[in-house]
Amino acid sequence: FALKLMGDDPAAGHMKRARERVCRLGGAEKCNSFTKFFFAALGQISYDACASIPPEVVFLPKWLYFNLYHVSAWTRTMILPLGIVVSLRFTRAVALREDQRIDELYLDRAAANRVADPAHGWPRSWRHFFLLVDRVLKRYEEAPMPFLRQLALKKAETWLLEHLDGSEGLGAIFPPMVYILVVFRALGYAEDHPRVIKAHKDLEALFIREGDQIRIQPCMSPVWDTGLSLHALAEAGIAPESREARAATKWLLEKECRVAGDWEWNCPGVEPSGWFFEYANPHYPDVDDTAIVVMALKRAGGREAESAVARGVNWLLAMQNVDGGWAAFDRTESRPILEKIPFADHNAMQDPSCPDIAGRVLECLGYCGLGADHPAVKKAVPYIESQQDASGAWWGRWGVNFVYGTWQVLIGLKSVGWDMDAPSVKRAAAWLRSVQKPDGSFGESCDSYEDPSLKGQGPSTPSQTAWGAMGLLAVDGAEDPAVRKAMEWLAETQLENGDWDEPYFTGTGFPKVFYLRYHFYRLYFPLTAIARYGRMGVLGRENIKT
Repeated sequence: FALKLMGDDPAAGHMKRARERVCRLGGAEKCNSFTKFFFAALGQISYDACASIPPEVVFLPKWLYFNLYHVSAWTRTMILPLGIVVSLRFTRAVALREDQRIDELYLDRAAANRVADPAHGWPRSWRHFFLLVDRVLKRYEEAPMPFLRQLALKKAETWLLEHLDGSEGLGAIFPPMVYILVVFRALGYAEDHPRVIKAHKDLEALFIREGDQIRIQPCMSPVWDTGLSLHALAEAGIAPESREARAATKWLLEKECRVAGDWEWNCPGVEPSGWFFEYANPHYPDVDDTAIVVMALKRAGGREAESAVARGVNWLLAMQNVDGGWAAFDRTESRPILEKIPFADHNAMQDPSCPDIAGRVLECLGYCGLGADHPAVKKAVPYIESQQDASGAWWGRWGVNFVYGTWQVLIGLKSVGWDMDAPSVKRAAAWLRSVQKPDGSFGESCDSYEDPSLKGQGPSTPSQTAWGAMGLLAVDGAEDPAVRKAMEWLAETQLENGDWDEPYFTGTGFPKVFYLRYHFYRLYFPLTAIARYGRMGVLGRENIKT
């Protein structure tokens, strides 16, 4: 459809192949909720095909199973804009020739204008139940209570505007940054309104222009990259008083969130702290970034970082979930039923605990002096052990994939002084050895999320080789021959300028939905692994937390 709007001939070979592929996959009626939203907003299908998201959800109390603060932070920033646009049934008029429409992409044109096959009778599953709820909501949408609807629209608009303040875009991530521009148009904001101008500017900042091509980043990661870089340099022996460490420390300290964001709804009464991922996103500090930054500041920040480190540790401890793990953005619990809601097909409706973040937090706590006898650690370890795969590996929510999760858990346990001869630890180390390649490298593709039989398999990469090596280093130390082989591979594949080549995606956004290629992963993870190996090789079986 985009290519048609750009002027491509629908009869051209590439257009014909694309059309045939869509039809082989079941037709455009199989598209997900967010694609249907765009089709409806551009007048190609009815809004009846979009899942109902009444803006009145902004009024739902916290004690309900479903409310804004029981879904993930990123979902929050998506459903409110969509709720406004879908409720207003806003359509941007597009002058189209008949052959520019998308009717030929549907196998069943009637299905184009409904959410799914009609749901009748008593619900037979949660999915069926929510489809019945959607039918009820659509009846309400035909004649909503005028006063309540206007109040809801206004409150939703206010919520969105408040969450734009101080940020580099709504949620500082691509989808809601697009949706907010549609919201502004639907609500009648002029194109020269300051809010609209800034929203365009924030979105365009994600564009990477290379000649006549544009690549679009989903977000930016400077806090993440700076924290991990400083941590790697600390491993390599950088002094806190060095120019580089002082500059990074000063910049990171300025990014600490000293005003509470959305996380406070589920974690009240805690002194605000935490760090976000991007240049500016104060409403959404996250646990993973906070753990990395606190760890880096503890090691290389010097005295000026001490109070921020203490606040960060306190915030991390407060954000621990009931199950003993940690999630990304909120203190929460798993609510799998929410994944059955019709607009939950981005595979990330909620933000439950995950073992890789739990491992990262334990690593941070160990560097900050907390050990295996601390209550938070005692609570976290049973959670981590409960998540171990039958193979001995741990799943990686935020990195690809089992190599990432297993590495994070092992170095976390090592950092807090856990028994590295424990059966679960030895099984994990055995799994890492089983997937290490004969040349010493590690590699795993994103396909392992779709097919777990592919865990630990894929093209070799510097970042994943560093992860695998550090995982084994935590268990058996620098004398392990498998660690030495990994180090040799990293040394042999390093380029003359100190870089490594890594064309593959080793970062995860939403499993099975989208993945990330961090351009610094190929640098700071190998540096961390090599520096740690050199230090432990010289000093023997040194505890990592020192």
